[in-house]
Amino acid sequence: MGSLFRSEEMALCQLFLQSEAAYACVSELGELGLVQFRDLNPDVNAFQRKFVNEVRRCDEMERKLRYLEKEIKKDGIPMLDTGESPEAPQPREMIDLEATFEKLENELREVNQNAEALKRNFLELTELKHILRKTQVFFDEQEGGVNQTTESMTRALITDEARTAGASMGPVQLGFVAGVILRERLPAFERMLWRACRGNVFLRQAMIETPLEDPTNGDQVHKSVFIIFFQGDQLKTRVKKICEGFRATLYPCPEAPADRREMAMGVMTRIEDLNTVLGQTQDHRHRVLVAAAKNLKNWFVKVRKIKAIYHTLNLFNLDVTQKCLIAECWVPLLDFETIQLALRRGTERSGSSVPPILNRMQTFENPPTYNRTNKFTKAFQALIDAYGVASYREMNPAPYTIITFPFLFAVMFGDLGHGAIMALFGLWMIRKEKGLAAQKTDNEIWNIFFGGRYIIFLMGVFSMYTGLIYNDIFSKSLNIFGSHWHMSYNKSTVMENKFLQLSPKVDYEGAPYPFGMDPIWQVAGANKIIFHNAYKMKISIIFGVIHMIFGVVMSWHNHTYFRNRISLIYEFIPQLIFLLLLFFYMVLLMFIKWIKFAATNEKPYSEACAPSILITFIDMVLFNTPKPPPDHCETYMFFGQHFIQVLFVLVAVGCIPVMLLAKPLLIMQARKQANEEVQPIAGATSDAETGGVSNGGSHGGGGGHEEEEELSEIFIHQSIHTIEYVLGSVSHTASYLRLWALSLAHAQLAEVLWTMVLSIGLKQEGPVGGIVLTCVFAFWAILTVGILVLMEGLSAFLHTLRLHWVEFQSKFYKGQGYAFQPFSFDAIIENGAAAAEE
Repeated sequence: MGSLFRSEEMALCQLFLQSEAAYACVSELGELGLVQFRDLNPDVNAFQRKFVNEVRRCDEMERKLRYLEKEIKKDGIPMLDTGESPEAPQPREMIDLEATFEKLENELREVNQNAEALKRNFLELTELKHILRKTQVFFDEQEGGVNQTTESMTRALITDEARTAGASMGPVQLGFVAGVILRERLPAFERMLWRACRGNVFLRQAMIETPLEDPTNGDQVHKSVFIIFFQGDQLKTRVKKICEGFRATLYPCPEAPADRREMAMGVMTRIEDLNTVLGQTQDHRHRVLVAAAKNLKNWFVKVRKIKAIYHTLNLFNLDVTQKCLIAECWVPLLDFETIQLALRRGTERSGSSVPPILNRMQTFENPPTYNRTNKFTKAFQALIDAYGVASYREMNPAPYTIITFPFLFAVMFGDLGHGAIMALFGLWMIRKEKGLAAQKTDNEIWNIFFGGRYIIFLMGVFSMYTGLIYNDIFSKSLNIFGSHWHMSYNKSTVMENKFLQLSPKVDYEGAPYPFGMDPIWQVAGANKIIFHNAYKMKISIIFGVIHMIFGVVMSWHNHTYFRNRISLIYEFIPQLIFLLLLFFYMVLLMFIKWIKFAATNEKPYSEACAPSILITFIDMVLFNTPKPPPDHCETYMFFGQHFIQVLFVLVAVGCIPVMLLAKPLLIMQARKQANEEVQPIAGATSDAETGGVSNGGSHGGGGGHEEEEELSEIFIHQSIHTIEYVLGSVSHTASYLRLWALSLAHAQLAEVLWTMVLSIGLKQEGPVGGIVLTCVFAFWAILTVGILVLMEGLSAFLHTLRLHWVEFQSKFYKGQGYAFQPFSFDAIIENGAAAAEE
């Protein structure tokens, strides 16, 4: 089979590069993205490698670029992103980039420092302006002769001794301080003043209406102006210490009115000058950032490419002459020539005359797994890799999952209307994928939806198909071909009787319905659920058994490809026989029952004579004698059924010891012969010992060269594997009944929403009915999308994922490999951009 059904064949190669050409060659390989390098210096510290200084220089350049990016985003300047990826610069260009980034950083830091100093000065002048305005009213009262307030303040702030002394010395002069404080600190500040000064101060405050800008971080803060009157130097010192503790800013406020007016005029003049200078500073900063924003994306790409190249060169070894770099790498065999062409281009770019050498090596290591994907298959491959990366050259379930996954989902989600909503959403994302991919976002939920857009589209399309089969659209049916049932009752009988039954012998035409289900089942009463249950339960078992048989057949491809003859004969064949003789036989009984028995037939093939498939299967496994059938009915569905069933059970049970003992005994015999001959057996023994998937050295240069497993461990492993398969065949078959259960639940929920929500609006009449219907329809649509499409869709998706991971892939898929991670600039830049956004 081609690489679509298996991972690519890989080869371990040794690469020799001249030191002068190494940078350019690695750059070309990074653009190609098809080579995975191995670390040849695992014991060497990262700080002791040859190109550690270059990596540090790149880290420093990245730091400067992140600083520029932060400043650009702070100002809301759009960054130009052409979507193009510039080539990695030459090593000599690093000096120019470093000089450019250093100049930009220094210039921007200087501008920021100057702007911060100017903003701090502007803040101080603004606060002083508000202090002069807010406190002017107190001094105006004192100067205007309204001395009652001043005298009451004086009496409150002086003691009896001070009053006696003041009577002989004249009027008492109060001192004051003025400043601003954060508004949220004002209540605590006021309480502290009262307690520390014992009520001997007088505080007045007024809020500053407009918020002020903090020059340190640019946040908007709310402050209040305060003025504190006190008497004496001791209280003055205490008040200033409290202001300092609450980080209140004090400003000088002259006592003379002329001085205050002169200061206010000076403050206003300086504020106007500062506004002009601040505007010029912001314009200069904006010009610098706009110029940097045009090239920032390209600079990031260049620096990350340089850093990735030097990081990769640190994985190489130097030869003894210090003139040649030696590397080891995994490459896909199909791209061997493409890689050699890229190496030649790199050599020509560097001007070197010594061509690179790429030699294929022999190894016993297991190669990495590389499955080629495109934008359509990528999401399906991600579902498989989430279970486990395939072992090297193991059968890849992803191509088959493209069909089986949306189909099994649709069996549970079958509804033409809900499927159409899902398909349209997926189709919209597919049509707009270029624009949506360019709009990178941190929303994980949206990224998951967009990454699985093709899965969503296919799930919707398949759900529309199964919805047509079920003839179900928003819990109603489409009457496309009419009904094959007709009523033999007159009108009065129908109107007077709530429950009527139609006889298949009399009221049915006899011909099968052209496509899907007859729409009359949608209006049936109790028989509707009974009919749907029987139909969906049987097709769930049929699909499940076919799915599991297909999984066992897939294991045959693994055994034949890896030439594992023992596993092929003594595992695959008994497993397939066991599954066919028991569970596929049960499926055949269902078809026999559908074909031979009908309501229109006469005995012994009438509906009353039809046996229960479940009871028949249980009697078959337990060797029970069937119960006597009704009169004129036959015990068995076909001639020789009892003999065939006994034979099938005996053969299926006989397969169990073959699966359990044959392989370990053959391995033991092969080892015994090898010990007697004193020579290792190179053929069947190595295949037998690895058991399962063994990566032969002839396939891509990798091999499972492992130590011999103990015989006791082989017996234990085989016992567990056999028990798991035998019991799992029963439990996995029953597990597929979730297809029936979720399909029934989805249909019932849709019917409940229609009956209890939308039908209420449809019953309303007149203009009011139109308004009610609009509101009810909106509510019904929200519930339909939120519950039936999103929640039920997620539930069906998870159940489908479980059926593929456990019931299907467990039959053949080991998933014990490791992914191929090539040196690719695209992946490095994408990961770097994602890390920067986080």
